[in-house]
Amino acid sequence: MGKIVWLASYPKSGNTWVRAFLHNYILQPESPHSINRLVEFSVAECAAAFFHEPGESLTTAQVQALRPAVHEKLTHLHDDLVFVKTHNANLAVEDVPLCTPEHSAGAVYIVRDPRDVALSYAAYTGRGVDEIIELMANPRAANASDSAQVFELLSSWSQHAISWVAAPKRLLVRYEDLVAAPERGFARIIRFLGTGEVEAARLQRAIEFSNFKTLAAQEAESGYNAGSKNEKFFRAGKAGQWREQLTPAQARRIEEAHGEVMGKFGYGLS
Repeated sequence: MGKIVWLASYPKSGNTWVRAFLHNYILQPESPHSINRLVEFSVAECAAAFFHEPGESLTTAQVQALRPAVHEKLTHLHDDLVFVKTHNANLAVEDVPLCTPEHSAGAVYIVRDPRDVALSYAAYTGRGVDEIIELMANPRAANASDSAQVFELLSSWSQHAISWVAAPKRLLVRYEDLVAAPERGFARIIRFLGTGEVEAARLQRAIEFSNFKTLAAQEAESGYNAGSKNEKFFRAGKAGQWREQLTPAQARRIEEAHGEVMGKFGYGLS
């Protein structure tokens, strides 16, 4: 059994929120853990530094040839479990898994209503909502390599979700449930990780230290290294904004592309 716990999600689905909570729960800082120091405890698998080359200098085949060794090295970052963020679908490229099974201890998969994802992802990237809706339906969609990271295969929103739901030893967490009942949702994560009994006061403190208001205030004061140049990273932190901000035609396009999988997660159609 491996040591990596994948913190997996489609982009803009709550991954950073979960990472911030885990940092505050496990490390128990006296004040909210800095959003710009999340890499001290959890790392992004796609970081080019782990591949020892700028991402754009490596071909897809070269990245995939290196990935298993990179994942093996990640297991040595900490003595216990190693938390690794990924936006990769749980698929293979060049016959090499994007998330190496033998180094995996399990996964926390955060899923969010794709209609809200489309809004948040469009704001984050500075691209139009219609363009993002098209991207989310593309099984070949990927985050391109650049100087800071190697490529990530997102695939379509539906395929991304299906690929992770099929993973062994995984916990499915809905973003909307974390918003509605954070104590219950985050306690499920702690129990899944097997780090001991959930301590109520510790849990509540970690939730407060990682709530949207706190994270947004940190970004306003110090910026966020992994944020966007187009808009604040911590934009709204709400569920169901698509009802007011998507046009009926946009909502219908998302539902036509992903309605079957949305239904599996309890996302009703408009």
